[in-house]
Amino acid sequence: MVTRTYSDNFTIGSEEELIRAVNDFGFVPFFENDIPGFSLEEHVAPGCWYDDSEDFWSAWEWKGPVIQKMKCAYGKFLCNKAVYISQKWFYDFANYRRDGYDFDARYDDGLASRDDLDLYNMISENAPILSKSLKQLGNYKKGGRKGFEGSITRLQRQGYVIISDFIYMTDKSGNRYGWGVAEYTTPEQFLGKKFTENVYKRTPEESYDRLVRHFTKILPDADEALIRKILN
Repeated sequence: MVTRTYSDNFTIGSEEELIRAVNDFGFVPFFENDIPGFSLEEHVAPGCWYDDSEDFWSAWEWKGPVIQKMKCAYGKFLCNKAVYISQKWFYDFANYRRDGYDFDARYDDGLASRDDLDLYNMISENAPILSKSLKQLGNYKKGGRKGFEGSITRLQRQGYVIISDFIYMTDKSGNRYGWGVAEYTTPEQFLGKKFTENVYKRTPEESYDRLVRHFTKILPDADEALIRKILN
């Protein structure tokens, strides 16, 4: 049941309010996109988008804690941009994007490249794994293997890989520095039995219809053709 919509007047100013938004809407894109108002960026409270003070946590620092507390899916799911998706709605989203295939079956049917299969297997066998460690493991560097960004984005978009946390590096004194480093895993490993039992229980077409209906409810001012374009 939809309790509020993106047309409502609201702001998100804390981890707790972001968690509520993910629960209420099911889908919370991090960045502004083709549908006006459909993002955390456009609803974040003043002063909470970014702040470089050591004592203040902004929307950028909420990402890891929110993912871990909610066990929600996070990744580049819509228009190659990052989105929070609640567990409840990720089952249908992953089913639709996977088109009913697990990854091995997708590869066997010629629908995935060998490069994508290799990266998927590296993640599956070593999850959770930081992006920097994953690149080292796969020899994604100058003079080595190419195509990491394309493959990792494709695997997220298709619902096979998600980001389970953002880890901050620390110096010798234990002080945090830099941006959080993405930690990758598979939905099967992060979400467990609930995911494996629910992801394929509908046909991809049924999941798609459910997604369209839900998006029209949480985005009452959006054109349905644009909703379908974003979902596709």
